[in-house]
Amino acid sequence: MMGALLLGACQRGDQPWRLTNVSGHMPDLDFKLVDDHGKEVSGADYRGKVVILYFGYTHCPDVCPLTLAQLHQVLTKVGPAADNVRILFVSVDPARDTPDIMHAYVNAFDPRAVGLSGTPRAVEALSKRYRSAYTREPDKGDGQYEVSHSSALYLFDRDGKARLLSTPANPQDDLVHDLQLLLDKGA
Repeated sequence: MMGALLLGACQRGDQPWRLTNVSGHMPDLDFKLVDDHGKEVSGADYRGKVVILYFGYTHCPDVCPLTLAQLHQVLTKVGPAADNVRILFVSVDPARDTPDIMHAYVNAFDPRAVGLSGTPRAVEALSKRYRSAYTREPDKGDGQYEVSHSSALYLFDRDGKARLLSTPANPQDDLVHDLQLLLDKGA
């Protein structure tokens, strides 16, 4: 019995992540963009919160709405502690995703979500910073086009340190588990 208790203590001390641990392999949360209220913000504005960073766009037909709906479910499962989490939804389509459009979109999913956009150059730089990729399809002449993009979630601790990477292959319960660890540790 004592051995099991010691083993459990060791595992907790090592933070048994279920998602991919990227600590020390990805850069800290750092950007300068515009939020969905039209205010300039930076990564430092979200210190003290656990951050889930996601690249997408409001005209996305499937992956983005599905991901944001699942993130809402995850935060609901986390419970009241989820008030210390922010979902940062970075638009890879800044030409169409104005702050007003972003605000309506992200708030339809969760009030803890913040829509971020910026100049094409700023968005591209942030995407490259986290090795996320996207490409814009040619405009069909009517302002309608699709943007192909990566679907990973990047999790940052309260100090803005990159900690975890989640992909669509990860079960939702793994994200819930690891978010709770990040929140419990205050890390």
